[in-house]
Amino acid sequence: MKSAMLDKCQACAIPIIRIVLGIIFVMHGAHKIIGWEVAGLGGAGGLENTVAGMTAMGMPAVVVYMVAFGELLGGIALIFGFLSRLAALGILIIMLGAFFMVHLPNGFFLNWYGVEGVHHGFEFNLALIAMCLAVIFGGPGCCALDNKLCKKC
Repeated sequence: MKSAMLDKCQACAIPIIRIVLGIIFVMHGAHKIIGWEVAGLGGAGGLENTVAGMTAMGMPAVVVYMVAFGELLGGIALIFGFLSRLAALGILIIMLGAFFMVHLPNGFFLNWYGVEGVHHGFEFNLALIAMCLAVIFGGPGCCALDNKLCKKC
């Protein structure tokens, strides 16, 4: 038999995932676009550097812009629960691209120790993909603008 406390905790699961996912992508998008200083990245962010770096990897510039703004705007949408499933789908597509184009050849593990010449694997991308799928299939949960704007929700 379920308790009322467990029901309340379960109701918080998806919003927690949605909001944390949103914060992660606001930070990543902001770093790519406006170059917020991020520890360990040496201020290498900003749209000009992002475009230069990602086009050097063979990505078309238009895709780089879509990724950067998709991360920032998708993250904001997830935090507020606005078009949550669509925002999570956009971020899922970005993460699948990062998974296959960048991280898969590097194996599973992140470069936790910052070993020179060793690149990050796909474990973080896998966690983000799972979070996106939770929002896509579970909906925005409580405390979302989607619930206020959509009567079916």
